[in-house]
Amino acid sequence: MPELASEPVSVDGSVDPAPVTGYPALPLARTAELVGEYRWIEAALYRLLGSWVTDMPVAAVQVHLDAQSMRHAWHAELFADRLPVLAGVDPDALTRPSAATAAVVAALEGIEPVPDGRGSTWPPAADVPVERPGALPRLAGLYRVVLPRLVTSYTRHLAVLSPVADGPLRRALQLVLRDGQDDWMAGERLVQRLVNRPHDVAAVHGFQERLESVAVGAGAHSGLVTLPDWVPAD
Repeated sequence: MPELASEPVSVDGSVDPAPVTGYPALPLARTAELVGEYRWIEAALYRLLGSWVTDMPVAAVQVHLDAQSMRHAWHAELFADRLPVLAGVDPDALTRPSAATAAVVAALEGIEPVPDGRGSTWPPAADVPVERPGALPRLAGLYRVVLPRLVTSYTRHLAVLSPVADGPLRRALQLVLRDGQDDWMAGERLVQRLVNRPHDVAAVHGFQERLESVAVGAGAHSGLVTLPDWVPAD
């Protein structure tokens, strides 16, 4: 860990020191971009999981997804409240995904990622699926690729937030991260319960590989959301 910084915090948009954590503080504009992207992701998961409820064949899975969908809606509201106020900037204009996020969410819902920004609207909009994956592969993709990567991003960001200077955002991230970890574990238990045939194993792993390939190909590493390289990854 780097030595604690003692210089005063600057307000000119440069990288500022965060004495409490020992890591530089993110510039306000970069924080706004990250929080906007978090809001977009959580809103997209709310919409996506809600749309899955009607085509899941098991009633218990429908109840599970409905509850988690509403939790993602609440997370999106939390992040909306934490968007920094920037002069002349519409909060909805900050609510957009990176290329990696847009590509992974598109692949999760069966849309071929394309470079023209499709899937980057606010609110996150559905599109016509090219080849929608089966119910079980989608669940596995969500709980074995998307949520783990999202939890990693939230954990990394939380590590560089000051309890004093970043208190409100830190509390919001802690709440969302705790929910994300719980949802990840609950989802993994669900997938393990449903994977009970060799065909299921092949379908699940095939779709996981596709999602990981999309994520890595679009530039995601150490999570889903891109953070500066100096942010700790472990």
